[in-house]
Amino acid sequence: MKSARFIDSRAVSVNACRMDLDEVFSKRPGDPLTLLAKEDLDPLSVEELDLRVEALKREIARVEAKRASASVHRANAESLFKR
Repeated sequence: MKSARFIDSRAVSVNACRMDLDEVFSKRPGDPLTLLAKEDLDPLSVEELDLRVEALKREIARVEAKRASASVHRANAESLFKR
């Protein structure tokens, strides 16, 4: 029997931990994050993968900024109603 070959040779393999996407992501049908995570990356070139990584980094920054803004808004609302 032939063992599986992985794309990396580091001590900690990217293939070492399989994620169960059903446990990690939303149960809503058609959830964009779930669909994105399940998308096949094999057909993409290195350049396309680099562009995707940059786009995802920008999206993460946008979400983090929104989260920070929402936290400030919530704290302000809580302090207003505590008076």
